[in-house]
Amino acid sequence: MRKSRTVAGILLALAALALFVAGPIMVAEGVHGQNQVRTQLTNQKITFPAKGDKSLPANLQSYGGQTVITGPQAKAYADMVEVHVRETTGGKTYSEVSAAWMAGGMKDATLAQQRQTAFMGESLRASLMSAYQAWELSWLVIGLGVLLFGLSVVFGATAWAIRPQRVRVPESPEVLQHQELTTS
Repeated sequence: MRKSRTVAGILLALAALALFVAGPIMVAEGVHGQNQVRTQLTNQKITFPAKGDKSLPANLQSYGGQTVITGPQAKAYADMVEVHVRETTGGKTYSEVSAAWMAGGMKDATLAQQRQTAFMGESLRASLMSAYQAWELSWLVIGLGVLLFGLSVVFGATAWAIRPQRVRVPESPEVLQHQELTTS
């Protein structure tokens, strides 16, 4: 029993140590990921239209005038781009407009312009959604890092609690009797 508790305690302590190291590293990497997304979005200098501007959909008015620097802002801007692309193409996707343009012998200038707008808009939307996904994933990494650190504390406390207790055997029975008298 004592040997199994010792082995279990050592294994728990090692797991605690590994989690104690891994948790903060994951938090740091998650924060680093968010900083990269923020830097890249900031460098693009994307700004929402001003509040009240008719090009800004009603559900996105709270973003009016803001510069896109976070994942949620990137998603909101991507949603706005999608609205504008759908308005321009009559609700059709790039592939639908492109198919119609090719079916018409690639001569319709209006379809050619809609095709170009749809391509650019959907490409921008995809890039912004990638930034949003990276932002959300970085939050997941931060959360997992905090969880791992918390588990390291639990594992460490458990290892401490199950450690074998040292028992002192007195040199003689007289010493034991003397200890009982002095502690009473």
